[in-house]
Amino acid sequence: MKQSIIISKCLESELEEAVTGLKPDKLFVIADETTKELCYTQIKGFKCLDRAELITIKPTDGHKNLDTLACVWKGLGDNGATRHSCIINLGGGMVTDLGGFAASTFKRGISFINIPTTLLAMVDASVGGKTGINFNGLKNEIGVFNDAQAVIIDTRFLKTLDRENICSGYAEMLKHGLISDEATWAGLIGFDIVEPDLNVLQSMVADSINVKERIVEKDPLETGLRKALNLGHTVGHALEAFALKSGKPILHGYAVAFGLVCELYLSCAKTGFPTQKMRQTVNYIKENYGRFIFTCKDYGTLIELMKHDKKNTAGEINLTLLGDIGDIRINQTATKEELAEALDFLREG
Repeated sequence: MKQSIIISKCLESELEEAVTGLKPDKLFVIADETTKELCYTQIKGFKCLDRAELITIKPTDGHKNLDTLACVWKGLGDNGATRHSCIINLGGGMVTDLGGFAASTFKRGISFINIPTTLLAMVDASVGGKTGINFNGLKNEIGVFNDAQAVIIDTRFLKTLDRENICSGYAEMLKHGLISDEATWAGLIGFDIVEPDLNVLQSMVADSINVKERIVEKDPLETGLRKALNLGHTVGHALEAFALKSGKPILHGYAVAFGLVCELYLSCAKTGFPTQKMRQTVNYIKENYGRFIFTCKDYGTLIELMKHDKKNTAGEINLTLLGDIGDIRINQTATKEELAEALDFLREG
């Protein structure tokens, strides 16, 4: 069954319809402390949530772990959740990932609905059926593929975001543009993200979701084409894990943006991506995302972190590169020397 993705016109009626269709015996809402304050207050008066139990978790990716997962399982159990209950995940990617995994594993699996509240979650985390938690210092190390019954995208929640969180989600949109077509990519690198027009951003969000949907539909379990969505992520996840271990965590989208810089450099060097388009994209990222501070002494650690990526096979670091905008080259590899060159480009560029 294809996951229902709804670009919202009336959140209350759409949520009521989704909940009614599932006929749950009990309804739960998972929110973190931030979305409880900024977003749950906007929906808690909905009639369909009259008897819903709220489970609040701590915010940020640092809490996307076993301890928080256990708290959610306990909250479900203590409040009488059964196999016929339903969870509504209200929040960013951390909430939709962890809440989706909690739903997928509690009583061997209960229904869940995602209402993403950050730009990142709207265009990436809540679409495509990936759920999970971080473990042993590694991003999304434990998880399952499991679609939400519905994903309801309401861009009203973008008004609650600061500039950094808009930029974080926008990095995934840049990636979608790069793997899509020239017009989409050009529109994205021409958009003013410092003072974004939210009405224009709304339609861009819908386009971005469509790119991901088309790919996920063709390859739901990431055996081939879906690896296109990993552009920027092999290096990006390593940078994100490194920042977390260093006690200076960065938002996921910033890690992806810096990962795109490295992987576009490798695309130029290895698969013929046009240098001018690489420069245009890299300049946009530099202007809006700043710099990732590290030294050449950190290269060994970063390359070691890349080796833990789930896409790797036979000990080789697996990358998605591009021959041009929309010309996707999956299952590429790079030597330590090539990866060091890409990290040089990010550090010095």
